[in-house]
Amino acid sequence: METSTEGPAEAHSGSSAPADPPGGAEPTAAGDAAAVTETVAVAIPPASLSPSRASDFMQCPLLYRFRVIDRLPEKPSEAATRGTLVHAVLERLFDAPAAERTAPRAKSLIPGQWDRLRESRPEVVELFADDPEGERMARWLGEAERLVERWFTLEDPTRLEPAERELFIEAELDSGLRLRGIIDRVDVAPTGEVRIVDYKTGKAPRPEYAEGALFQMKFYALVVWRLKEVIPRRLQLVYLGSGDVVTYDPVLADLERVERKLLALWDAIRLATETGEWRPRPTKLCGWCDHQEHCPEFGGTPPPYPLPVRAAQSDGVPQGRMGPD
Repeated sequence: METSTEGPAEAHSGSSAPADPPGGAEPTAAGDAAAVTETVAVAIPPASLSPSRASDFMQCPLLYRFRVIDRLPEKPSEAATRGTLVHAVLERLFDAPAAERTAPRAKSLIPGQWDRLRESRPEVVELFADDPEGERMARWLGEAERLVERWFTLEDPTRLEPAERELFIEAELDSGLRLRGIIDRVDVAPTGEVRIVDYKTGKAPRPEYAEGALFQMKFYALVVWRLKEVIPRRLQLVYLGSGDVVTYDPVLADLERVERKLLALWDAIRLATETGEWRPRPTKLCGWCDHQEHCPEFGGTPPPYPLPVRAAQSDGVPQGRMGPD
Protein backbone atom coordinates (compact mmCIF):
# COMPACT_ATOMS: atom_id res chain seq x y z
CA MET A 1 0.00 0.00 0.00
CA GLU A 2 1.20 3.44 -0.79
CA THR A 3 -0.44 6.41 0.79
CA SER A 4 0.27 9.90 -0.34
CA THR A 5 3.23 11.50 1.35
CA GLU A 6 3.12 14.68 -0.67
CA GLY A 7 1.50 18.03 -0.13
CA PRO A 8 2.09 21.42 1.45
CA ALA A 9 3.19 20.04 4.80
CA GLU A 10 5.86 17.88 3.23
CA ALA A 11 6.87 20.44 0.64
CA HIS A 12 8.10 22.85 3.30
CA SER A 13 11.71 22.32 4.23
CA GLY A 14 11.00 21.55 7.85
CA SER A 15 9.76 25.04 8.72
CA SER A 16 7.44 25.06 11.70
CA ALA A 17 6.67 28.78 11.65
CA PRO A 18 2.95 29.52 12.05
CA ALA A 19 1.00 30.63 9.02
CA ASP A 20 0.19 34.30 8.61
CA PRO A 21 -3.36 35.24 9.59
CA PRO A 22 -5.91 35.48 6.76
CA GLY A 23 -5.69 38.63 4.69
CA GLY A 24 -2.61 39.80 6.57
CA ALA A 25 -4.69 40.73 9.61
CA GLU A 26 -2.90 41.30 12.88
CA PRO A 27 -3.61 38.61 15.48
CA THR A 28 -5.70 39.87 18.35
CA ALA A 29 -4.63 39.80 21.98
CA ALA A 30 -4.89 36.58 23.96
CA GLY A 31 -8.34 36.10 25.40
CA ASP A 32 -10.01 38.29 22.78
CA ALA A 33 -13.19 36.54 21.66
CA ALA A 34 -12.46 37.56 18.09
CA ALA A 35 -9.02 35.96 18.04
CA VAL A 36 -7.98 34.62 14.68
CA THR A 37 -7.96 30.82 14.75
CA GLU A 38 -8.04 29.96 11.07
CA THR A 39 -5.13 29.47 8.71
CA VAL A 40 -5.08 29.69 4.96
CA ALA A 41 -3.92 26.75 2.85
CA VAL A 42 -1.28 28.02 0.46
CA ALA A 43 -0.60 26.23 -2.81
CA ILE A 44 3.01 25.10 -3.07
CA PRO A 45 4.76 23.67 -6.14
CA PRO A 46 5.36 19.92 -5.88
CA ALA A 47 8.74 19.12 -4.34
CA SER A 48 8.79 15.33 -4.33
CA LEU A 49 7.35 12.30 -6.06
CA SER A 50 5.71 9.16 -4.71
CA PRO A 51 4.52 6.08 -6.63
CA SER A 52 0.87 7.13 -6.29
CA ARG A 53 1.41 10.64 -7.57
CA ALA A 54 3.66 9.42 -10.39
CA SER A 55 0.86 7.07 -11.42
CA ASP A 56 -1.64 9.93 -11.22
CA PHE A 57 0.36 12.03 -13.68
CA MET A 58 0.81 9.11 -16.06
CA GLN A 59 -2.91 8.40 -15.90
CA CYS A 60 -4.05 12.03 -16.22
CA PRO A 61 -1.97 15.19 -15.68
CA LEU A 62 -5.08 17.14 -14.67
CA LEU A 63 -5.84 14.58 -11.95
CA TYR A 64 -2.33 15.13 -10.59
CA ARG A 65 -2.97 18.87 -10.47
CA PHE A 66 -6.29 18.44 -8.65
CA ARG A 67 -4.69 16.20 -6.02
CA VAL A 68 -1.28 17.79 -5.50
CA ILE A 69 -1.66 21.48 -6.30
CA ASP A 70 -5.36 22.26 -5.82
CA ARG A 71 -5.71 19.55 -3.15
CA LEU A 72 -9.39 19.14 -3.94
CA PRO A 73 -11.26 16.97 -1.45
CA GLU A 74 -12.22 13.44 -2.41
CA LYS A 75 -14.91 11.26 -0.92
CA PRO A 76 -13.72 8.16 0.91
CA SER A 77 -14.55 4.89 -0.82
CA GLU A 78 -15.49 1.59 0.77
CA ALA A 79 -12.77 -0.28 -1.12
CA ALA A 80 -9.94 2.10 -0.23
CA THR A 81 -11.04 2.37 3.40
CA ARG A 82 -11.26 -1.41 3.69
CA GLY A 83 -7.74 -1.60 2.30
CA THR A 84 -6.50 0.83 4.95
CA LEU A 85 -8.20 -1.22 7.66
CA VAL A 86 -6.74 -4.54 6.48
CA HIS A 87 -3.26 -3.04 6.22
CA ALA A 88 -3.51 -1.77 9.80
CA VAL A 89 -4.56 -5.21 11.04
CA LEU A 90 -1.68 -6.98 9.27
CA GLU A 91 0.79 -4.44 10.59
CA ARG A 92 -0.41 -4.74 14.19
CA LEU A 93 -0.52 -8.55 14.10
CA PHE A 94 3.28 -8.63 14.16
CA ASP A 95 3.22 -6.97 17.59
CA ALA A 96 2.21 -10.39 18.95
CA PRO A 97 4.70 -13.22 19.58
CA ALA A 98 5.14 -15.46 16.54
CA ALA A 99 3.11 -18.36 17.93
CA GLU A 100 0.12 -16.08 18.56
CA ARG A 101 -0.09 -14.71 15.01
CA THR A 102 -3.17 -16.68 14.07
CA ALA A 103 -6.18 -15.92 11.89
CA PRO A 104 -8.54 -15.62 14.90
CA ARG A 105 -6.10 -13.22 16.55
CA ALA A 106 -5.89 -11.14 13.38
CA LYS A 107 -9.68 -10.98 12.97
CA SER A 108 -10.05 -9.93 16.60
CA LEU A 109 -7.99 -6.82 15.78
CA ILE A 110 -10.47 -5.57 13.19
CA PRO A 111 -13.01 -3.85 15.52
CA GLY A 112 -10.32 -1.95 17.41
CA GLN A 113 -8.51 -0.87 14.25
CA TRP A 114 -11.82 0.23 12.72
CA ASP A 115 -12.48 2.38 15.79
CA ARG A 116 -9.00 3.92 15.49
CA LEU A 117 -9.52 4.61 11.81
CA ARG A 118 -12.82 6.37 12.43
CA GLU A 119 -11.20 8.45 15.15
CA SER A 120 -8.23 9.50 13.03
CA ARG A 121 -10.26 10.00 9.84
CA PRO A 122 -13.80 11.07 10.80
CA GLU A 123 -14.77 11.42 7.14
CA VAL A 124 -14.94 7.62 6.74
CA VAL A 125 -18.02 7.61 8.97
CA GLU A 126 -19.87 9.10 5.97
CA LEU A 127 -19.52 5.77 4.18
CA PHE A 128 -22.30 4.30 6.29
CA ALA A 129 -24.35 7.41 7.05
CA ASP A 130 -27.31 5.88 5.18
CA ASP A 131 -26.99 2.54 6.97
CA PRO A 132 -28.82 3.09 10.28
CA GLU A 133 -29.23 -0.62 10.96
CA GLY A 134 -25.56 -1.30 10.32
CA GLU A 135 -26.25 -4.12 7.87
CA ARG A 136 -24.06 -2.78 5.07
CA MET A 137 -21.22 -2.00 7.47
CA ALA A 138 -21.46 -5.54 8.87
CA ARG A 139 -21.07 -6.97 5.36
CA TRP A 140 -18.18 -4.60 4.73
CA LEU A 141 -16.41 -5.68 7.91
CA GLY A 142 -17.11 -9.30 6.99
CA GLU A 143 -15.28 -8.80 3.71
CA ALA A 144 -12.34 -7.33 5.62
CA GLU A 145 -12.30 -10.49 7.75
CA ARG A 146 -12.26 -12.68 4.64
CA LEU A 147 -9.32 -10.74 3.20
CA VAL A 148 -7.39 -11.12 6.44
CA GLU A 149 -8.15 -14.85 6.55
CA ARG A 150 -6.99 -15.29 2.97
CA TRP A 151 -3.62 -13.79 3.82
CA PHE A 152 -2.91 -16.80 6.03
CA THR A 153 -3.21 -19.06 2.96
CA LEU A 154 -0.53 -17.00 1.20
CA GLU A 155 2.02 -16.31 3.95
CA ASP A 156 2.80 -17.77 7.36
CA PRO A 157 3.32 -14.93 9.85
CA THR A 158 4.63 -17.34 12.49
CA ARG A 159 7.72 -17.77 10.30
CA LEU A 160 8.21 -14.07 9.54
CA GLU A 161 10.00 -11.41 11.56
CA PRO A 162 9.76 -8.20 9.51
CA ALA A 163 12.69 -5.84 9.75
CA GLU A 164 10.31 -2.93 9.08
CA ARG A 165 6.57 -2.32 8.84
CA GLU A 166 4.93 0.71 7.23
CA LEU A 167 8.40 2.08 6.55
CA PHE A 168 8.61 5.67 5.30
CA ILE A 169 11.50 6.03 2.87
CA GLU A 170 12.91 9.09 1.13
CA ALA A 171 15.94 9.63 -1.07
CA GLU A 172 17.22 12.52 -3.14
CA LEU A 173 18.60 11.76 -6.58
CA ASP A 174 21.65 13.51 -8.00
CA SER A 175 19.26 15.72 -9.98
CA GLY A 176 17.69 17.00 -6.75
CA LEU A 177 14.43 15.07 -7.22
CA ARG A 178 13.16 13.64 -3.93
CA LEU A 179 11.49 10.26 -4.07
CA ARG A 180 9.40 9.08 -1.15
CA GLY A 181 6.90 6.44 -0.20
CA ILE A 182 5.71 3.98 2.44
CA ILE A 183 6.59 0.29 2.21
CA ASP A 184 4.17 -2.16 3.82
CA ARG A 185 6.82 -4.63 4.94
CA VAL A 186 10.55 -5.18 4.63
CA ASP A 187 11.99 -8.63 5.31
CA VAL A 188 15.74 -9.13 5.71
CA ALA A 189 17.22 -12.63 5.52
CA PRO A 190 20.11 -13.68 7.81
CA THR A 191 22.31 -13.41 4.71
CA GLY A 192 21.30 -9.75 4.33
CA GLU A 193 19.05 -10.18 1.30
CA VAL A 194 16.12 -7.75 1.27
CA ARG A 195 12.54 -8.50 0.27
CA ILE A 196 10.00 -5.69 -0.20
CA VAL A 197 6.38 -6.76 0.33
CA ASP A 198 3.23 -4.86 -0.55
CA TYR A 199 -0.31 -5.96 0.32
CA LYS A 200 -3.10 -5.39 -2.19
CA THR A 201 -6.71 -5.94 -1.18
CA GLY A 202 -7.85 -6.10 -4.80
CA LYS A 203 -7.34 -8.81 -7.38
CA ALA A 204 -4.15 -9.46 -9.31
CA PRO A 205 -4.16 -7.73 -12.72
CA ARG A 206 -4.08 -9.66 -15.95
CA PRO A 207 -0.54 -10.37 -17.19
CA GLU A 208 -0.66 -7.55 -19.74
CA TYR A 209 -1.24 -5.06 -16.91
CA ALA A 210 1.15 -6.55 -14.35
CA GLU A 211 3.97 -4.17 -15.25
CA GLY A 212 1.94 -1.22 -14.03
CA ALA A 213 1.66 -2.75 -10.57
CA LEU A 214 5.37 -3.59 -10.53
CA PHE A 215 6.20 0.06 -11.25
CA GLN A 216 5.40 0.91 -7.62
CA MET A 217 7.65 -1.88 -6.37
CA LYS A 218 10.53 -0.89 -8.64
CA PHE A 219 10.11 2.67 -7.38
CA TYR A 220 10.59 1.40 -3.82
CA ALA A 221 13.56 -0.71 -4.89
CA LEU A 222 15.18 2.34 -6.48
CA VAL A 223 14.82 4.36 -3.27
CA VAL A 224 16.22 1.51 -1.15
CA TRP A 225 19.15 1.16 -3.55
CA ARG A 226 19.87 4.88 -3.40
CA LEU A 227 19.64 4.89 0.40
CA LYS A 228 21.42 1.65 1.26
CA GLU A 229 23.36 0.83 -1.92
CA VAL A 230 21.61 -2.55 -1.81
CA ILE A 231 19.40 -3.89 -4.59
CA PRO A 232 16.43 -5.72 -3.03
CA ARG A 233 16.58 -9.43 -3.81
CA ARG A 234 12.82 -9.74 -4.32
CA LEU A 235 9.74 -7.58 -4.82
CA GLN A 236 6.54 -9.27 -3.70
CA LEU A 237 2.92 -8.24 -4.27
CA VAL A 238 0.36 -10.11 -2.17
CA TYR A 239 -3.14 -9.86 -3.69
CA LEU A 240 -5.65 -10.69 -1.00
CA GLY A 241 -8.63 -10.20 -3.29
CA SER A 242 -7.68 -13.07 -5.58
CA GLY A 243 -5.23 -15.04 -3.46
CA ASP A 244 -2.25 -14.46 -5.75
CA VAL A 245 1.38 -13.67 -4.98
CA VAL A 246 3.38 -11.94 -7.70
CA THR A 247 7.16 -11.72 -7.34
CA TYR A 248 9.90 -10.02 -9.30
CA ASP A 249 13.65 -10.10 -8.77
CA PRO A 250 15.07 -6.75 -9.91
CA VAL A 251 18.51 -6.13 -11.36
CA LEU A 252 20.49 -2.92 -11.60
CA ALA A 253 19.28 -2.22 -15.14
CA ASP A 254 15.67 -2.22 -13.88
CA LEU A 255 16.41 0.46 -11.31
CA GLU A 256 18.41 2.60 -13.71
CA ARG A 257 15.55 2.42 -16.21
CA VAL A 258 13.00 3.45 -13.57
CA GLU A 259 15.22 6.34 -12.51
CA ARG A 260 15.43 7.63 -16.08
CA LYS A 261 11.67 7.34 -16.41
CA LEU A 262 11.06 9.26 -13.18
CA LEU A 263 13.44 12.04 -14.20
CA ALA A 264 11.58 12.45 -17.50
CA LEU A 265 8.28 12.38 -15.64
CA TRP A 266 9.48 15.02 -13.20
CA ASP A 267 10.57 17.27 -16.08
CA ALA A 268 7.03 17.05 -17.46
CA ILE A 269 5.52 17.80 -14.03
CA ARG A 270 7.78 20.83 -13.54
CA LEU A 271 6.89 22.18 -16.97
CA ALA A 272 3.17 21.80 -16.28
CA THR A 273 3.62 23.43 -12.86
CA GLU A 274 5.37 26.45 -14.37
CA THR A 275 3.01 26.92 -17.32
CA GLY A 276 -0.23 25.90 -15.64
CA GLU A 277 -1.01 23.58 -18.55
CA TRP A 278 -2.44 20.38 -17.09
CA ARG A 279 -4.19 18.40 -19.78
CA PRO A 280 -6.91 15.86 -19.06
CA ARG A 281 -6.46 12.39 -20.48
CA PRO A 282 -9.82 10.62 -20.83
CA THR A 283 -9.88 6.90 -20.02
CA LYS A 284 -12.39 4.41 -18.65
CA LEU A 285 -11.18 5.38 -15.17
CA CYS A 286 -12.82 8.80 -15.57
CA GLY A 287 -16.13 7.25 -14.54
CA TRP A 288 -14.78 6.83 -10.99
CA CYS A 289 -13.14 10.26 -10.73
CA ASP A 290 -14.35 12.60 -7.97
CA HIS A 291 -13.43 15.69 -9.98
CA GLN A 292 -15.75 15.51 -12.98
CA GLU A 293 -17.36 18.84 -12.08
CA HIS A 294 -13.96 20.51 -12.53
CA CYS A 295 -12.90 18.58 -15.64
CA PRO A 296 -13.31 20.07 -19.15
CA GLU A 297 -13.99 16.57 -20.50
CA PHE A 298 -17.24 16.61 -18.51
CA GLY A 299 -18.09 20.25 -19.20
CA GLY A 300 -16.51 21.44 -15.96
CA THR A 301 -14.05 24.22 -15.25
CA PRO A 302 -10.90 23.75 -13.16
CA PRO A 303 -10.51 26.13 -10.21
CA PRO A 304 -8.30 29.20 -10.76
CA TYR A 305 -4.68 28.13 -10.96
CA PRO A 306 -3.09 29.05 -7.62
CA LEU A 307 0.55 29.27 -8.75
CA PRO A 308 2.38 31.85 -10.89
CA VAL A 309 2.79 30.81 -14.52
CA ARG A 310 5.15 31.52 -17.37
CA ALA A 311 4.54 31.24 -21.09
CA ALA A 312 4.77 27.66 -22.34
CA GLN A 313 7.77 26.80 -24.49
CA SER A 314 8.09 23.92 -26.89
CA ASP A 315 10.92 22.02 -25.23
CA GLY A 316 9.91 18.53 -26.22
CA VAL A 317 8.57 17.45 -22.82
CA PRO A 318 5.23 15.68 -23.42
CA GLN A 319 2.25 15.34 -21.13
CA GLY A 320 0.10 12.28 -20.86
CA ARG A 321 0.70 8.64 -20.30
CA MET A 322 4.18 7.24 -19.99
CA GLY A 323 4.63 3.48 -19.87
CA PRO A 324 5.82 1.69 -16.73
CA ASP A 325 9.35 1.40 -18.11
